[in-house]
Amino acid sequence: MREGLAHKRAGILAAARELFVRNGVERTSMDAVAAQAAVSKRTVYDYYGDKRRLLLGVIEDAGTSALRTLRAAIADNLPDGAEIDDTAGLERALADFAVQLGASMLASADYAAAVKLITENEAMLPELTGHPLGVAHRRALAERIAHYAERGLLDVDDPAVAADHFNALTVLLVLNEDYSTRNDPGRVHDIMAGGVHAFMRAYARRPDPR
Repeated sequence: MREGLAHKRAGILAAARELFVRNGVERTSMDAVAAQAAVSKRTVYDYYGDKRRLLLGVIEDAGTSALRTLRAAIADNLPDGAEIDDTAGLERALADFAVQLGASMLASADYAAAVKLITENEAMLPELTGHPLGVAHRRALAERIAHYAERGLLDVDDPAVAADHFNALTVLLVLNEDYSTRNDPGRVHDIMAGGVHAFMRAYARRPDPR
């Protein structure tokens, strides 16, 4: 029974995401979402209550998936036990991390749709300010940056700000590209690797000149 409910919820979110992106939130009715998901309108209301909460559900679902992807990329490339002893090694590890992130999260149509929906509708979603998912995403990367700062490889005053800069140089640059570019693995690789190089130029610990 529980598996069936989860499947139904996923179908509602997928239908809403597609219609919200294609037609806009205002022009999408709950009837249309129900028809697309092959459920009754009452079922949609039972799960989400109203269209605003349905929109929030679509965005939170994408955020949960993105956080899993981020943590997996960290575990694969930047774990505590990684043998990273110099800034060149750290840049390679960060580039591998960013490229893996780009190949999974950023190539996801669901994630790109959620970013678009946030941009277009953030005024009606005050819950997104300081949302636990956004905080967790930022904290996960900031913790890795702090870890390598403590090991003497990065010169960082505020790891959270550095995490924002990392995202601006990598993730956000890819998201600003058009759809065809976001789905070009070679282009995504170049953007992510180039962003990491710029990040390291700004934050890599320099040898003491004395």
